[in-house]
Amino acid sequence: MTTTVSPAAMADAVFTNARIVLPDEVLTGTVSIRDGLIADVSAGPSRAGEDFGGDWLLPGLVELHTDHLESHYAPRPGVRWNPLSAVQAHDAQIAASGITTVFDALRIGTDFEAKLDGHDMRRLADAIEAGVAGDRLRADHFIHLRCEVGAPDSLEAFALFEADPRVRLASLMDHTPGQRQFASLEHWRAYYQAKNSLTDAAFEEMLAARIERAARHAEAHRQAIAERCRAAGIVIASHDDATAAHVAESIEHGVAVAEFPTTLAAAEAARAGGLSILMGAPNVVRGGSHTGNVSASDLAAAGLLDILSSDYVPFSLIHGAFLLTGPDAGLTVPDAIALVSRNPAEAVGLTDRGAILPGRRGDVIRVRLDHEVPLVRGVWRTGRRVS
Repeated sequence: MTTTVSPAAMADAVFTNARIVLPDEVLTGTVSIRDGLIADVSAGPSRAGEDFGGDWLLPGLVELHTDHLESHYAPRPGVRWNPLSAVQAHDAQIAASGITTVFDALRIGTDFEAKLDGHDMRRLADAIEAGVAGDRLRADHFIHLRCEVGAPDSLEAFALFEADPRVRLASLMDHTPGQRQFASLEHWRAYYQAKNSLTDAAFEEMLAARIERAARHAEAHRQAIAERCRAAGIVIASHDDATAAHVAESIEHGVAVAEFPTTLAAAEAARAGGLSILMGAPNVVRGGSHTGNVSASDLAAAGLLDILSSDYVPFSLIHGAFLLTGPDAGLTVPDAIALVSRNPAEAVGLTDRGAILPGRRGDVIRVRLDHEVPLVRGVWRTGRRVS
């Protein structure tokens, strides 16, 4: 699957003396980009072009699930920022982190504490469209609908996006306490009560309300949204599967990507079912899950990880990928970089990017690694420098 790129967004470039990460090897050499596409990859230096001085040359990163945009739109309780300004601020940080293709995760279904609804999300989607139309954005933006199936208004909110061609991915999410991500009610209490500064009485009231509304809505909404996604050709992801039964249910709904399985058993079932397994890069950077679930590094070491997502910290994507080349997971550099480029691109049908190969889009990044924390020194999208 390819996407149309305007001629103004394309440029020519030559990069030499670079450590080029190809799908199966690292090659020291030169990459040429013409008309926005990779034209040639060769060993050895070139007399022309930008000298990378031995820096890494990687495919531009592909991010499938980032909640980061929302923090720019609602930076404080009760505050709503100009949506185009929020999108541009988010986009700048995304690009500076080496991400050239991003799926902005917009919530479908009003949450208790966030107070953001489908109309807020539609404003952000319209701002993304305005940013693309006005050539204001550095990265290539798509939309991921993260659908909270237990929310009473999730179908109403989903309807606001059904005719939007920028929507390519939707996840079926259920954050009801006592299961999936928060199988332990104590973990849920520690996360939400502290986050929202709730008294014990207020917390118990919110807990009971969440469980009650999920019992009324979750199953019907999960089925309805999955059916609408299948009809529209939208890739479906599950979210926080904890058991083999959860995975089996996901497969019945036509899920292709298993986002953030919380246990080894769920990840093994996802692999057996042919799903792509996505985990959070912050899990890798922190050395484990912040809610006590399975470690992403352990899944990588077991061959049960296909895709990394930056989730709530954009820079964690490049940082986490290089950490997985260390002794804990022991991945090769090409395999680690595939987790943040080729694999996520292919999982959502974007076969025109994600690898440094002739004919692919000229989306590349320059990275220096002289410290545990990588330094992104340059970002090009279709050959044009954007950061």
